[in-house]
Amino acid sequence: MRNAIRLVIGLSVLLTAGALAQVFTWPAKWTTAKPGEAKPGGTLVDYTISDFRTMNPFITAEADSIPDRMTMNDSGLVIRDPTTGEWIPYMATSWEVSEDQTEITFKIRKGMKWSDGKPITADDWIMTYRIHMDPDVGSNSRDSFFIGDKPVTVEKIDDYTIKFVYPKPDAEAFAIASFSPWPAHVFGPVYEEKGAEGIKAMWGLNEDPKNIVTWGPFVVESYRPGERVIFKKNPYFGEWNQDEAGNPLPYLDRYQVNIYKDINAALAAFLTGEVDIFGPSTVEHIAQIKKAVKEGKLDATLKVNASPVASSQFVVFNWNKAKDPFKEKLFRSAKFRKAMSHLINRQAVVDVVYGGLGTPMYGSVYPVLTQWINKDAPKYPYDPEKAAQLLAELGFKKKDKEGYLVDAEGRRLEFNLSTNAGNNQREQIAKLFVDEAKKVGVKINFRPIDFNTLVGQLLAKGPDRPFDAIIIGLTGGGLDWPFGSNVVPCKGNLHLWNRSGTCLDPRETLMEALYYKGRTTLDFKERVQIGYKLQEVEGDLQPIVYIAGPNYHVAWNNKLAGFHPDEIISSIWGAYELPLLFQAK
Repeated sequence: MRNAIRLVIGLSVLLTAGALAQVFTWPAKWTTAKPGEAKPGGTLVDYTISDFRTMNPFITAEADSIPDRMTMNDSGLVIRDPTTGEWIPYMATSWEVSEDQTEITFKIRKGMKWSDGKPITADDWIMTYRIHMDPDVGSNSRDSFFIGDKPVTVEKIDDYTIKFVYPKPDAEAFAIASFSPWPAHVFGPVYEEKGAEGIKAMWGLNEDPKNIVTWGPFVVESYRPGERVIFKKNPYFGEWNQDEAGNPLPYLDRYQVNIYKDINAALAAFLTGEVDIFGPSTVEHIAQIKKAVKEGKLDATLKVNASPVASSQFVVFNWNKAKDPFKEKLFRSAKFRKAMSHLINRQAVVDVVYGGLGTPMYGSVYPVLTQWINKDAPKYPYDPEKAAQLLAELGFKKKDKEGYLVDAEGRRLEFNLSTNAGNNQREQIAKLFVDEAKKVGVKINFRPIDFNTLVGQLLAKGPDRPFDAIIIGLTGGGLDWPFGSNVVPCKGNLHLWNRSGTCLDPRETLMEALYYKGRTTLDFKERVQIGYKLQEVEGDLQPIVYIAGPNYHVAWNNKLAGFHPDEIISSIWGAYELPLLFQAK
C-alpha cells in the first residue's frame, strides 16, 4: 500500500430518524446572518430567460439547468470554501492522497439520503461515473475524466469508500472529484437494461416530478413549460446539512424559477417584487433599481461592480460545412477570423450594451482570473482598415453593386449569424457586429433563434453542421487551471468551432498538448507559464473570437437574508449559498 497524506476535517455525529448521520456544518462566516436570526420557511423566486431543455443530468450542456439548480451547480465529494478558495470535504468526510499524487481515496459521509429516502453510497458515484463515461450517452462531463486519451478511473473500495486513480498527477484532481452523484437505484436498472439510449430517454421535461430524485437541498415539485419550475425542500438534506447552531438546512421551503422572454421582462418582475434576485448588467438596469429603491417602491440591496466577469461572450464560426466548401475554407482561415475580430468594436459593446460597466475580452481566460491572464498574448482589436487588408489578402478585393466584397469568382463575402432570442444583450452585440461588418463590405444575415435550437445546432457533430456563426457564451473554468477540459481538446464536447473529433489545424494540436501539459503540472508557477503559452497559441489561431462581458452586479429583495459578506461576493462565488438563504420579512 502506498504512503498517503491524510486530510480530515471536524464533523459532528448525531442520530436522525434512526440513522447515524455525519453532519456537514455550514460555516457562519459564509453568511451575514447573525446567530439565531435565520428562521425556517418561505420561498426564493429566481428567474431564467431561456426555457429548460431537460431534467436529465447526463445530457444537459447549458450553464443554467434543472440538475444544476438541484445540486448547487454540481457539488460533490468536495467543494471550495469561498473565503479561502481551498477545497474542503463535503459529501466526503476525509481523503488520502498517494505519495505519487495519482490516487485520492475518499471516505463518503455516512447517513446521507436521496430525496426518496434511499441511502447514498459509493454505488451512486460508480454508476454516475459509468454513465458519464459512455460515449454514446454524450455527456458534457465525459471529457473531464480524461488526461489525453487516458481516463481517470473511479473504484469502489467499500460502500463508503471510493478511490480516484489518475493516469498522471492532475492539477484539477479535486475539481474532477467534485462531480455530483445521481441515484444508482434510479439510473442503474435502466442503463443495465437499455444502455445509453435508455438513459437519454429519461427525465425529459414531461417527466412526472415524483420520479425526480436528488441529494441536493431542493427537488422538482412542478414544471410548467415557458412559465416556471418550482422546487420543494428535500427533507433528507437537513439530516446531514446544518448550520452552526445545529438547525437543518435549507431554511427555505421552496425555490421557484420563473421563465421570462427576455432580461427586460425579468427586470420588470424584480422591480415589482415578483422576483427576489436579479443580475443587472447595464447602467440602465442599475439606474432603474436605484430609482425604485430611492422612491420607496422597492426594498432591495444592490452591489455594483463586485468583480470582473467570470464568463465569456464570443462568436464561433463553424469549421464543419462539407456541403459548402467556400464557407468551410473561409471559416477555417485564421486570417478570416482575425479580420472578424478587427470588426468587433469591443469598447462600443461595453459602452452601449453594458453601459460602460463591462470588460473587453480577447481570450478564453475570464478577466476575474487576473493571475492567469497573459497580457502579451496576440490581440486583434477594433480596426476596420486592418480587417479590410486581411480580407483583401484572402482575395476579397472588389465590391459588387450592393457594396459587398466578392472574390475573383464573384462569390460574395456573406454568412448567417444567430444567437438566442430574448437575450437582449447578445442581440445588441450581434447588431453592432453586423453594422461594423457592413462598413467594410461583409454581409452578415442576423437572426435570433430559440435557445434550445441554437444549442442543438452548436453541439451537432459530423462533417456538415447546420450553422455558419453563433454568438453565445460559456461559464465554468477553474481556479486551478482555467481552460475547459471539454473546450480545448479536439474531441471535447464543447470544442465548438470543430466538432469533427479530430484536430484540423496544427495550432489546435499544440493547444491540446499544452492543455494537458499544464493540467498535469502541479507547480503553480510553472502551470501559469504553460497557460501563458497556451493563450499565445490561442491568440494566433483565434478559434473563437471573444468579445466582452458585463462586470458582476447583483441585487436582491431585502425580504431575503443570509447573503455572503461583501468580501466574498464576486462572479466566482456569487452572492449566496442557497441552503443559507432565509426569509427575513
